[in-house]
Amino acid sequence: MKNEKPQQNESAQGRAKGGYARAEKLTTEQRKAIARNAANARWTGEFPVAIREGSIKIGDTEISCAVLSDGRRIITQADFLRSLKRSRSPKAGTGVLSTVDDLPFFLQANVLKPFITGELRESTTPIFYITMAGVKGVGYDALLLTKTCEVYLRYRDSILIEGKPLPERYKNTFIACDIIIRSLAGVAIVALIDEATGYQYERPKDALARILEAFIAKELQPYVQTFPEDYYRELFRLRSVAYNPSSVKRPQYFGHLTNDIVYARLAPQVLEELRKKGERTPLGRLKYHHHRRLTEDIGHPKLRELLASIVTIMKLSPNYADFSKKLDLIHPKYNTTLMLPLLYSEDGTSITEGF
Repeated sequence: MKNEKPQQNESAQGRAKGGYARAEKLTTEQRKAIARNAANARWTGEFPVAIREGSIKIGDTEISCAVLSDGRRIITQADFLRSLKRSRSPKAGTGVLSTVDDLPFFLQANVLKPFITGELRESTTPIFYITMAGVKGVGYDALLLTKTCEVYLRYRDSILIEGKPLPERYKNTFIACDIIIRSLAGVAIVALIDEATGYQYERPKDALARILEAFIAKELQPYVQTFPEDYYRELFRLRSVAYNPSSVKRPQYFGHLTNDIVYARLAPQVLEELRKKGERTPLGRLKYHHHRRLTEDIGHPKLRELLASIVTIMKLSPNYADFSKKLDLIHPKYNTTLMLPLLYSEDGTSITEGF
């Protein structure tokens, strides 16, 4: 009995060596044929069908997307990788990129693993489906895009905290992820795909209600300083208005600007809902700040995240017209297409720039 185990190990090792030896003797065409057979085996069985297809633009990248018959929103594999500046060809004949430890190649680097959660790991499986044209397609869950970007940006932040230079091989990906994460919130990717594919007319009627419930609190929240001083300092500069940090008085039309700059870009129809709930003073001013009606767990964190990005865009803009163009590119307003940049007079009346 004692000799059986070593014999089994030797046998297994022999089979492994034999496998490697056979693999080394295979021609390129033979390897492709094996890969194709594996792919065909993978494609046996039932697969969800795309019921809507379209494309969204994030930064300067056009991304193909679809809604599947089971309700999942996906981004095609090729465009998912292109948006991260990590383009790479799938294994021959499979249509699927190689994985290690069940992670796709763009998350396989050891430096990224400390930032990968178990939840993220579970969502990295490629999704096989049938396109509306009836051909095979491969994609990833749309929400994986922002989660992957967060991994890269947490890695980048850890490097900067340590005072080290950023690795050259990841610089383009860091830039791409920064643009994506600033352009999309958790619900934004779903809303964008639904609009691009036309699925917003078919999605469950309570979907929007669930979004509003997540963002808007049932009761008025205590006042907490939310808008950073930099926001107002930069807004004064961009509007060519003298700034006095010791005074809390601001032009009345700044409220209209803030609705356009911030709340209209927070989540679908959140601004409309806030306006419905907003109480006014006899003089017509808003009685309570909009941010006091946002939920503590989702609404407020998303608002702070958006404000941080907006302030950065402000600082990078020499004037209001330039700021408006950058803002529309990175944080487009919900339920709008092309938007003309607007100027506001002191009484709140809007006038179009350049006319």
